[in-house]
Amino acid sequence: MSAAPHISREALLAQLRDAVGPAHVLTDDQATRRFRKGHRTGEGPVLAVVRPGTLLEQWKVLQAAVAAGRIVIMQAANTGLTGGSTPDGANYDREIVLVNTLRITGVQVIAGGDQVVCLPGATLDKLEQTLAPLGREPHSVIGSSCIGASVLGGICNNSGGALVRRGPAYTELALYARVKDDGTLELVNHLGIALGNTPEEILTRLQNGDYAEADVERDTGRAASDARYAQDVRAVDADTPARFNADPSRLFEASGSAGKVCLFAVRLDTFPKEPSTVFYIGSNAPDDLTAVRRHLLTALPRPPIAGEYIHRTAFDIGEKYGKDTFLLIDRFGTARVPAAFALKSRFDGFFERLGMRGFVDHAIQALTRLLPSHLPRRVRQWRDLYEHHLLVRVSNDQVEATRAFLTEHFANSTQGAWFECDAEEGRKAFLHRFAIAGAAIRYREVHRSEVEDIVALDIALRRNDREWVEQLPQDVERDVVHKLYYGHFFCHVFHQDYIVKKGVDPLAMEHRMWELLDARRAEYPAEHNVGHLYVAKPALAGFYQSLDPTNTFNPGIGHTPRGRNWQECNHASGGWPKGYSENA
Repeated sequence: MSAAPHISREALLAQLRDAVGPAHVLTDDQATRRFRKGHRTGEGPVLAVVRPGTLLEQWKVLQAAVAAGRIVIMQAANTGLTGGSTPDGANYDREIVLVNTLRITGVQVIAGGDQVVCLPGATLDKLEQTLAPLGREPHSVIGSSCIGASVLGGICNNSGGALVRRGPAYTELALYARVKDDGTLELVNHLGIALGNTPEEILTRLQNGDYAEADVERDTGRAASDARYAQDVRAVDADTPARFNADPSRLFEASGSAGKVCLFAVRLDTFPKEPSTVFYIGSNAPDDLTAVRRHLLTALPRPPIAGEYIHRTAFDIGEKYGKDTFLLIDRFGTARVPAAFALKSRFDGFFERLGMRGFVDHAIQALTRLLPSHLPRRVRQWRDLYEHHLLVRVSNDQVEATRAFLTEHFANSTQGAWFECDAEEGRKAFLHRFAIAGAAIRYREVHRSEVEDIVALDIALRRNDREWVEQLPQDVERDVVHKLYYGHFFCHVFHQDYIVKKGVDPLAMEHRMWELLDARRAEYPAEHNVGHLYVAKPALAGFYQSLDPTNTFNPGIGHTPRGRNWQECNHASGGWPKGYSENA
């Protein structure tokens, strides 16, 4: 592996400005803040944030950064929850060029609407809007689209989502660049679309949609979605999780790559949009929810569309501290949310410079506290009655069977009950579930004097595990202010947010939690990927190294080495963890 030639900072910045224009090369700390600081965690210095406006500009930026021997971190919406698309501190051996791709928007419908090609800046919300007139949907709806997550970010992280039949985001059809072991850059076209031979021709034609249906190979032998997941999740007696980020069977080139390649486009399947109905179930007996899960996954002709779990504490924190997110989406739709997040980030930065961290969160919280309740009456009643809540969405052809089962199961129950939502109740119940995801962050900012930080885990339990309600040891319980449990119940994927008391070491607590999860034979992370919080297991770390042998892209991800060519393993925040082989 040859060392990259030394190119001065000033010379590289000049090349980047030539590639994208001076206005889109950001170097000032305030201008770069919202790009180099993660949505929930992670932050570090960068040489520059570069915002290309075309695929060809993205290629030129990549060429310059690689030739100069700098680190490249690819970023789209920066909505990740584990810090995987930002720097993690300053412990790197090279300067970082952070490439934000949100200006390169584009969704191209192919195959009569059965598939799409998405460019780097395409968001899930935009994809959903594009497909709606065709009566079709993307892999994931609501959920991550609430905060403007990108389609390509989902593919890179095998994001799971809430839809039971569709499984993790996955494709084997992608256009990406990689740095080979000799340090040279190559463009790999596995889209199954004939676009020419040179990078310049391929990228320009794709950007312009300059290809015909005859150029699109229909029988590629490569998958554009995870076709086997519906069967996997229905195997409720299997002694392993249904999905998790380190599953080797769902790692393929761009899919699960975590930014270890530079992705230019993906080709994905779309899905028919089906009329559906939501059932709201509450119980004080966890076994009730287990029985519902097992029956509906195995007895219905097809699995339910979604099944979302909310614990009462998560319900309460979400109702109070996720209210602004709920109201923003409810009134204006998901399309306005990314702009609102960006605006808040700018205000946060302004007040932080004045020594007033958290001012915006306090102001928003004070305002929303004055507003009336935003949740439907029956949903609030169920909160008072029951500790455990399950939202089940089924296609309308399975409503009668679902209704009959729930009627029979809860006929003589004193522990639980259910009701069939009208359209407004169902929509708001699911929106409340997804507003919970960011509520712990708001709680932390508003209660800084009492809260040290958040330990946020997403875990996959074994499909046959009936003991899904966590029981924490007393030495852990005493250090927690609140525990927020919510997640994708039919997939047995749970989000567990622990709001940690002031003075408690969150990292030590997280490592203690890992021990408890290992004892339960759970897999983690389940769908948010390792980022800089979790340890990449050997198979996943080996996958990263095979994609990026020079360690040019996103080094240190999953606690792997940060040095060039996977060397220099002794940085404070990097290096192979104990028990893991550098050659795994």
